[in-house]
Amino acid sequence: MVPILIVLLLALVLFGAGFAVKILWWVALIVLAVWLLGFLVRGTSAGGGRGRWYRW
Repeated sequence: MVPILIVLLLALVLFGAGFAVKILWWVALIVLAVWLLGFLVRGTSAGGGRGRWYRW
């Protein structure tokens, strides 16, 4: 009984890890899109197009 429970628990953990990795890919794509939009629209800033749109 214990080995079956261990296998089921391992399968559940691996399924959860796969789901988390898929979510992280979507988050990375959204962050990339926001960064590209910020990079493209920074030319319309008040500093004559030379200002940075981020603060780091």
